Amino acid sequence: MTRKTSKDFDPEVMKLFDQYVHGQLSRRGFLQSAARFTVGAVTAEGLLAALSPNFAEAQQVPNNDPRIKARYVEYPSPNGYGKLRGYLVYPAAFKGKLPTVLVVHENRGLNPHIEDIARRLALENYIAFAPDALFPLGGYPGDEDKARELFPKLDQAKTHEDFYTAANVLKALPESNGKQGVVGFCYGGGITNILATRLPDLAAAVPFYGTPPALEDVGKIKASVLVHHAGKDDRLLATWPSYEAALKAAHVTYAGYVYPGVEHGFNNDTTPRYDEAAAKLAWQRTLTLFNQTLHA
Repeated sequence: MTRKTSKDFDPEVMKLFDQYVHGQLSRRGFLQSAARFTVGAVTAEGLLAALSPNFAEAQQVPNNDPRIKARYVEYPSPNGYGKLRGYLVYPAAFKGKLPTVLVVHENRGLNPHIEDIARRLALENYIAFAPDALFPLGGYPGDEDKARELFPKLDQAKTHEDFYTAANVLKALPESNGKQGVVGFCYGGGITNILATRLPDLAAAVPFYGTPPALEDVGKIKASVLVHHAGKDDRLLATWPSYEAALKAAHVTYAGYVYPGVEHGFNNDTTPRYDEAAAKLAWQRTLTLFNQTLHA
């Protein structure tokens, strides 16, 4: 079966799906609005199913791949939650010390796609750690709709502290060489930008289509920053000129790329928003920055 891409859907359906993904439209709202774009036997439910993630089809590195070692680890919360949890992945054959990369998920928690991203990084000779922001609420529930419903219940100020804690836990691992990067996607891109302003020893920050940090905090960034945006992502593209101006004014080492004609979420290969050419190029640029700043 041929894999569907965003071009197989009406552009208005893609806009509706983006609103649904970001909590601006309920499931019912999406189905009601999308119904006018259905043809023949295709239903609004069918449209939503076709647009939703297919984790098994997109998986690149199985969790039992012999080239990696992966496990879930728990660590203390700074917010009285008791414990937090994340997914820690090492290259199986490494010796000595390695750089670390914190992987920050989208607004659904630690789902199988983000775990796969962490495993991909381990194969590139990094220790990767992907925390689950939803763990204080029971963890990623195994269902994307339920995860989206849980996310607004988080106290974001506390969640930001949880990611800050996760970065420090990761860097303090005895196997760490002391050099750290962060990569995040959508919600995680915004967290990546915030962490860049809070971690003075961070070497590299790579936000994929993320909300910029408070502009008055940009001067605190010491890391090299690599920004990826989608050409059809009007909402976040509108924020990029002021963020770029602030990066320039603060003399931050940065690069920013807009990938023409692609949707928000273009790197996520579990959904039709995925664009193979843009995703491969953005990922290669990401690995190049990490190699230059973390392995040097």
